[in-house]
Amino acid sequence: MAKWTIDPDHAVAAFVVRHMMVTNVRGQFNKLKGAIYFDSADIENSSVEVAIDAAGIYTGIQKRDDHLRSADFFDVINYPEITFKSNEVKITGSRRFSVMGDLTIRGITKTLTLDVEYTDPEKSPYGGETTIGFAATTRIDREDFSLMWNEPLESGGVLVGREVRIFIDVEADLAID
Repeated sequence: MAKWTIDPDHAVAAFVVRHMMVTNVRGQFNKLKGAIYFDSADIENSSVEVAIDAAGIYTGIQKRDDHLRSADFFDVINYPEITFKSNEVKITGSRRFSVMGDLTIRGITKTLTLDVEYTDPEKSPYGGETTIGFAATTRIDREDFSLMWNEPLESGGVLVGREVRIFIDVEADLAID
């Protein structure tokens, strides 16, 4: 089984959440690290472990980013990392598979499924590294991870939606042992 190391310069975990019940707000985490054990001939024996630097959250609005780092949301002082560790992989189609595993945010672990698509490995023109790409999606209820902060709206809605759509794009380099 080949080991692929996540390239932090070419990896992002992005999210979309409803704001004021009227539009979507987008953000991302740019500091990911981890390893993927993957072989396209043996996909169901694959595994992944990822750690995301929670303080690396970026939405483009400094005031919002600071609030998201606070105890109201990610509480990065006490919970500096968001982690995912797989426990099962199932083929779902050509170049597609599901990864079931444990996501931990704020010290709370929940099992979820990532829908993943991969690309064939390519050799870099800048030094011969072999790189593979993965794109994954899922949805979570943020309140399952004690991300409870909210404000009521006059209409009866809330400022921040519960459902968070997650999009992960990763390039990983073949590890040479």
